[in-house]
Amino acid sequence: MSAAQEITQSRYLGGEAPADRAKRIAPIIAAHANQIERDRALPKELLDALHGAALFRTLLPQAFRGEEVPLHDFVQMQIVIAAADASTAWCVGQASGCSMAAAYLKPEIAYEIWGADPRAVLAWGMGPASRAVVVDGGYLVTGKWHFASGSRHCTWLGGHCKVVERDGSLRGDAEGNPIERTMLFKREVPKITDNWRVMGLRGTGSDTYEVTDLFVPDDYTVQRDLPTNRQTAGSLYHFTSTHAYAAGFAGVALGICRGTLDAFIKLASDKTPAASTRPMRDSHVIQSLVARSEARWRSARSLLLETLRECWPRAEAGLEMTNDERVSIRLASTFAIQTSREVVETIYQEAGSTAIFEDNPFERRFRDMHAVSQQVQGRSAHFEAVGQHLLGQTPHARFL
Repeated sequence: MSAAQEITQSRYLGGEAPADRAKRIAPIIAAHANQIERDRALPKELLDALHGAALFRTLLPQAFRGEEVPLHDFVQMQIVIAAADASTAWCVGQASGCSMAAAYLKPEIAYEIWGADPRAVLAWGMGPASRAVVVDGGYLVTGKWHFASGSRHCTWLGGHCKVVERDGSLRGDAEGNPIERTMLFKREVPKITDNWRVMGLRGTGSDTYEVTDLFVPDDYTVQRDLPTNRQTAGSLYHFTSTHAYAAGFAGVALGICRGTLDAFIKLASDKTPAASTRPMRDSHVIQSLVARSEARWRSARSLLLETLRECWPRAEAGLEMTNDERVSIRLASTFAIQTSREVVETIYQEAGSTAIFEDNPFERRFRDMHAVSQQVQGRSAHFEAVGQHLLGQTPHARFL
């Protein structure tokens, strides 16, 4: 083993890469896929396996019993999980991005949340109208948040809020834009509404939760992704949580696509369509489709992983991402999501009537893929921002 390999292996919990640990429990994930879909939640047996393999801890600081793996390793894990079940991968990806907030909390608070509990999971959603009013020692929080993926198995929840000063004004940044601060509270505190009834990613249990005039101490609040707020050092945290979500959810899309393509190859090897005497595998159309789909999947995967690998040395040098690197991550992530959706749509169509039955492996993946591409990381509008940068203009930085 080379010195570089030894350094890489030492980063992993137990010396085993996250993708390899995911491969070990992939059969357990796949075996629970129907239950996940039916119950709209991850079952205890699966959560036991995920926690046992420490798959929720890949982006958590090592100081709090995390792993701090590079994002390219994280994405490879996400692909493996999503090929088995997309909802599971989405929950792991969401919790992993949330766990990066630990680097911006006081170390003793971060240890309380994650370090002292090996099954700790933080989840949060979006709630633009939520407010945190400054009071002595903290904030009075009133808000309602939606899309809290993993809310049914998390241990803590976070609420993103605009901060209201004592004089009633909104706290702003240097440019005068309202800042967002995340309030952290235990899962049992808010009122949670079971309203996650959707087309795809049903197993994420992305429910709605709310609080009214909840006091949250200042130490349990965080403004993420600002270098000046970082409390815990680590190469990984020179990437932002936006980069983690973009790359991680692109990994979910690539995993769904991989699972769909593998299922189609098996179908084409076995099936002889009605009104035909030739197996699908002997069709020149199908042969070309499989080859082109494989090439598109590999190109999207390679672009994403290579982009993240190229950014990693800068992070290891303790430098923040440049605009070029931010744009490259956005381009590669959005391209992976969009390309995966297009491949899944093509395969679904060519699978014929087989694809419409729930007991075959295409129908749920088709729905899950379209749920992924509807999420903010999959927006086609991101290409516009990338194009603006490439043309020398200044794109909006919210999702870069």
